[in-house]
Formats: sequence, C-alpha cells, structure tokens
Amino acid sequence: VQTCALPILDRKLMMGNTDMLLLKLLAQEDMYGYQIIDELRKRSNHVFDMKAGTLYPLLHQLAEKGFLTTYEKNVGEARVRKYYHLTQKGTDYLAERERDWHIFSTAVQGVLGGDGCVLA
Repeated sequence: VQTCALPILDRKLMMGNTDMLLLKLLAQEDMYGYQIIDELRKRSNHVFDMKAGTLYPLLHQLAEKGFLTTYEKNVGEARVRKYYHLTQKGTDYLAERERDWHIFSTAVQGVLGGDGCVLA
C-alpha cells in the first residue's frame, strides 16, 4: 500500500454527507462545537476543515429534526459549554446513512477501481 499526498477536496463531495459525519462523531461521545470541528479535522487527516459558521447551522438543523439534543455543562470558572447528544432517532438515521454510504462507496469503488494508496 502506497502513501498518497493529501488532495484538495472538491467541497461538493462533502455536501450531503456532512450530517452523517457529525452524527458519527456524536455517536461516540457528546461533544461541544469546537470539539466537533477539531475531531472532524483530526480524524479526516485535515481533509474536513469545517468552520464554526458552517457547523452551528448544521447542528441546529439536526436538532430540529430530532437527531440531537443539547445541554449545557460548566467547565471551569463561570464558563458554560453547549454539548450535543445523539438521540435514538439520530442513531437510527445514522445507521441508515451508513448503510447507504457503504452501498454507494462500494459501487463507486467498483467502477473506479482501487489504486491501493493511503492518504498521508
């Protein structure tokens, strides 16, 4: 397996899948906004570098759909953070999205073929 340089990703590829990525992070643990941004960046090897102005409207939409709830937690002196928690409805939706993504990505890979490289 060879190592490939990080490509510059066309942002249109991320559109429509961001909700799945956010829900997946929150399925593992409750997080606050900037923690989500940081984890997404780290786990994607800096390919997904989301800005706060993009994240918070998405989180609000997911909460409106009943996929997330929020709560506040004191951290340090007089500092409160808003945490996001995945609901059962969000867990069910994530499972559907992951299934669909697996089918889609397997089909695309079948058409494109694999080059066997791992992003570095």
